[in-house]
Amino acid sequence: MRLDKFICKSTDLSRTEATILLREGRVIVNDEVITNEATQVHENNSITLDGQVLTPRPSRYIMMHKPLNTVCSNVDDSYPSLFRYIDIDNVSNLHIAGRLDADTTGLVLITDDGRWSFNIIRPTKQCEKVYRVSLRDPIADDVASKFEHGVQLQGEKSLTLPAKLHIVNAKEVLLTITEGKFHQVKRMFASVGNRVVALHRQKIGGISLDIEIGQWRYLRDDEIKCFGS
Repeated sequence: MRLDKFICKSTDLSRTEATILLREGRVIVNDEVITNEATQVHENNSITLDGQVLTPRPSRYIMMHKPLNTVCSNVDDSYPSLFRYIDIDNVSNLHIAGRLDADTTGLVLITDDGRWSFNIIRPTKQCEKVYRVSLRDPIADDVASKFEHGVQLQGEKSLTLPAKLHIVNAKEVLLTITEGKFHQVKRMFASVGNRVVALHRQKIGGISLDIEIGQWRYLRDDEIKCFGS
């Protein structure tokens, strides 16, 4: 964990305030004054601020049902941030493990544990994400086979990794992918001559969405353990 994040997780200071204190030489890590906010530290290190031992708060793990026309960002953009829906302390210390576009709804995982979220987004983990996809045109018979073998996305050097397609009806499918390329689902269907008109993520790894749109809840212990914490 970055030292400035460790300080924020152990105090009520903002990232800017933590950086100022570091530059003033008021933070000691394992008996050494550290002024670089990007220094990597661990919870087992001895870290003090003005002589007071810092102890980080327990990490938080949250599921949210992202509404349409919200952005996966800590600040508002063209659309409001989804964090407007989460009323808890120190919300600015949280980050999103796997963002969704503004026009995509569904499951978003939120945490302040960087190692945990890394296990979700790290390509080598091949974490499965399941999307419900509404299409402009009826799905062609050969699309499942094409996705299973990988398709060429515009601007990419390699084929997509194998993906699983389950047909719900002619214009609605469930797509399971293990990557997170930019606009990947939309680009995959564009590569086979179709167009996504609505997109909803309903599962990440072993965690399934089970709350109403706009709602959030803390993850259970068994859900947290899906990604190694």
